[in-house]
Amino acid sequence: MDGLVVRYGRPPAPPAVDGLSFRAAAGEVLCILGPNGAGKTSTVECLEGYRRPAAGRVRVLGLDPVADHRRLVPRIGVMLQRGGVYPMLGPRRALHLFASYYEQPEDPDRLLEVVGLTEVAATPWRHLSGGEQARLSLALALVGRPEVVCLDEPTAGVDPEGRIGVRQVIARLRDRGVCVLLTTHELGEAEKLADRVIILHRGRAAAEGTPAELAAVAGGAAEVTFGAPGGLDVAAMSAAVGAPVVEEAPGRYRAAANGSPTFTAVLAGWLAERDATLTDLRVGRSLEEAYLEVVGAEAAAPTPVGAGAAPGRRRARR
Repeated sequence: MDGLVVRYGRPPAPPAVDGLSFRAAAGEVLCILGPNGAGKTSTVECLEGYRRPAAGRVRVLGLDPVADHRRLVPRIGVMLQRGGVYPMLGPRRALHLFASYYEQPEDPDRLLEVVGLTEVAATPWRHLSGGEQARLSLALALVGRPEVVCLDEPTAGVDPEGRIGVRQVIARLRDRGVCVLLTTHELGEAEKLADRVIILHRGRAAAEGTPAELAAVAGGAAEVTFGAPGGLDVAAMSAAVGAPVVEEAPGRYRAAANGSPTFTAVLAGWLAERDATLTDLRVGRSLEEAYLEVVGAEAAAPTPVGAGAAPGRRRARR
């Protein structure tokens, strides 16, 4: 993609996507992050061929998603966040129906096992839980053995066990050489899943890199965060570990330190002397902190009703 521009009005209205360029490789999980209205959906719609760019060049598997749409569709999988399934169809019937669209589909019954829907295979879509609907949407995106998969909020509403299953499916896709394009608001999931992240802000790529690279850039001074019982004597703890420690939230501490083995050993020893358990130690900042630093307060602000989404809704592929 080179110089993508998407508009929903005539100038001087600002474009929804403004000169965006990026590449995604086979066997890579690329995550697009950004607050509502940043241009995520508009970008993905152009990649899928459901929206014509105002300017720029878009190619997927060497094909123009609009001009070559019929040739491209059998080679990509699209997971919508919601919708796209007949409400009275159960997972087994829906998967067999979608499998009939392809020359060499995946085995629908095997896919039911992969996404953990065998026990509800006959339950109509409208009676499935939100997490079950999300897992079925994922299976429908994969039934055609795609070379590129676009996943929209794949873990939204999914229980912890289901999230693990979704991560495993995405890891297998990567191992098979499938290019996975992921959009999500769940930054923890992006940190676990993505090989590379692009943060969109006001229609432009504000930052790009691996989750670790983005966190390192945002991190500034070295620091360690960790969990321990709340209300500990941070002055005494700071003196023991040789670095300033603050309790930034009940039971959550931050130390201005580089997380060396010596620091960790001293900290664990100090806590053990007080029968306090050390949990969730993290060196450096998280992707969430990097994201908030890039997009600022807009990311945390609630979106007004009716604002922030591109006009229209993404359509199901069939």
